[in-house]
Amino acid sequence: MTVRKGDKVRVIAGKDKGKEGKVLRAYPEKQRVVVENVHMIKKATRPSQRNPQGGIVEMEGTIHVSNVMLVCPNCGQPTRVGRRREDGVRIRVCKKCGKDIDK
Repeated sequence: MTVRKGDKVRVIAGKDKGKEGKVLRAYPEKQRVVVENVHMIKKATRPSQRNPQGGIVEMEGTIHVSNVMLVCPNCGQPTRVGRRREDGVRIRVCKKCGKDIDK
């Protein structure tokens, strides 16, 4: 997957198209990511020690990784991601400005 936890992404498809946010969690085996304040769902929870009242909690749901595009930290544009090997380590590269995404 070209998107990792902590990356800034822009949603390019779906009901939240155009929103930007940080990737909170990535599930590579399912090809899905959780982005902050995107695809908010309501979930019914039972009373617990942390939440003694229980009730309905609003939280971020997962969206497919094909519906998000990485925002380059250098040029600030949503971009496709290229890969390059350097000393056996894969480095992600911005296709628009050509600079490294990974430091």
